[in-house]
Amino acid sequence: MNEKKSFWWGETPSSPDFFIVNTKQQDITVGRKNPAAGVHVQLGQPNFVLLTVATENRIPWLANPDAHCFLRESWAGATAWLVGDYLLMPDHLHFFCVPRDLSFTIEQWVTFWKRDFKRRHQDENWKFQSRGWHHRLRQEEDYSMKWLYVQENPVRKELVKRIEDWPYKGTIHQLAW
Repeated sequence: MNEKKSFWWGETPSSPDFFIVNTKQQDITVGRKNPAAGVHVQLGQPNFVLLTVATENRIPWLANPDAHCFLRESWAGATAWLVGDYLLMPDHLHFFCVPRDLSFTIEQWVTFWKRDFKRRHQDENWKFQSRGWHHRLRQEEDYSMKWLYVQENPVRKELVKRIEDWPYKGTIHQLAW
């Protein structure tokens, strides 16, 4: 059999963050166990990132007025990266962000706002997974399509009937493409 394998950029088959499921017909790339580190920022071009962060063990504590308020406050004060549109689901959140201070990686910034959020709420049961998933957007159309998809999450999960009815979303900074 002709053996074909797929790898993420910069990874090798021995990388602990990558795995492949073998079948009799072909090798199927399943994906990462952990997200790739860093965001490749290109000067002179838009650097919009869609970030997803889940609660620890996907426990559904996130979509509530207190968490919403504390996250807004944390993001407003964490200005190394700027949060634009965001949406909170019970067990995860999505938002768009852009770098403002290139001396901070996205991972350092996420650690900062999570720590600030924890200091504000002081509920030991409110925990996030250690890492988030991010995707750099390359075109303005990608932003519009992904934002619509994100906003439809509460409708797909039958939490509301219409996008407009979901109370746990908003904008921190107006981000211009």
